[in-house]
Amino acid sequence: MATDSREQRLAPLIILALVAALVAVIGLWAAEKAGGAKSVAAMADGEINAGPEFEWKLVTTWPKNFPGLGSAAENLSRMVDEMSNGRLKIRVYGGGEIVPALGVFDAVSQGVADAGHGAAYYWKGKVPSSVFFTAVPFGLNAQEMYGWLHYGGGLALYEEAYAPFNLVPMAGGSTGVQMGGWFNKEINSIDDLKGLKMRIPGMAGEVFTAAGGTSVTLPGSELYTSLQTGVIDALEWVGPYNDRILGFHEVAKYYYYPGWHEPGSILEFIINKDSMAELPADLQAIVREAARASSQDMLDEYTARNNEALRELIEEHGVQLRRFPDDVLKALWLGTRQALDDLVAKDPMSARVYASYSEFYKGVRNYHHISEQAYINLRDVVLGEEDY
Repeated sequence: MATDSREQRLAPLIILALVAALVAVIGLWAAEKAGGAKSVAAMADGEINAGPEFEWKLVTTWPKNFPGLGSAAENLSRMVDEMSNGRLKIRVYGGGEIVPALGVFDAVSQGVADAGHGAAYYWKGKVPSSVFFTAVPFGLNAQEMYGWLHYGGGLALYEEAYAPFNLVPMAGGSTGVQMGGWFNKEINSIDDLKGLKMRIPGMAGEVFTAAGGTSVTLPGSELYTSLQTGVIDALEWVGPYNDRILGFHEVAKYYYYPGWHEPGSILEFIINKDSMAELPADLQAIVREAARASSQDMLDEYTARNNEALRELIEEHGVQLRRFPDDVLKALWLGTRQALDDLVAKDPMSARVYASYSEFYKGVRNYHHISEQAYINLRDVVLGEEDY
């Protein structure tokens, strides 16, 4: 009678060992899965990997929750809170709540606030080159400004210009091409600007003054009363969406275009450099990306809302829309040319910024002549006054 081989005797033992090993592996996998699920739930509840928490104050030059202009700061606060899972909370204060509307730059520079939102050209007395980072008369539009800042070297120069003030700047929204302003008399020649007191900041204010007027810088909260009482004779603010809200149609008759003075107004976020440095790298990245997103969102909003607001101003409130005469615009351009020459001659930083700005301007103007501008012209020729 034959006996079992050694292999035959060991086979059941090997099978039992393999089954035991498989059971052990399955048990480990199940335990790890349960632990992983618990870890994910804990992360969702902020129980682990939460990191330190921070609270910032952000001051603005606009009234609290002001439509359009005030939305960028509120959106930044909301986005940062959501993206950081509450690790960085930013409380927004309107102009005058903590510091005066035009005190934002100094407040953030000195650490009174961690961040601010406004327009760079408000600070041209401190940083002459700042006008390039908001709007240059007859210069880049909003799309082109974003291109120059983010891909044409503009942002690096912006940061360099603000570094002595302990500030980190970044784009904070755009209104697109603005309106030319509200006037209580018609403008038929450059002589009609003589003697006018107009709220018009930045380089455009210098040009307006050189043309015989007097430029005044006032925050938005003071404009209606100033025009109503004759403190000023004219003003430019933004465009139909915001101008309707502030009721300028109640105190001025004529609404002029095009916005030669602000063809692509870029607003700004400024961050105190020390406050930024205190944040871990991921929160710094969140701040930058949230600023970029809220900046684009503002332009989207103005593009959508200006249309209906202009229709209402004209059809329901009887506003008289006027175009500046070509000879007036030409004279203002010559004044802009002189203001640019004077600025770059006096301020080395402005000269460097202008060199970058003008190089980008020439290239993008040539391309847009055969792309954006050519298409808009084509659309007008084909459609005329027809609806799409």
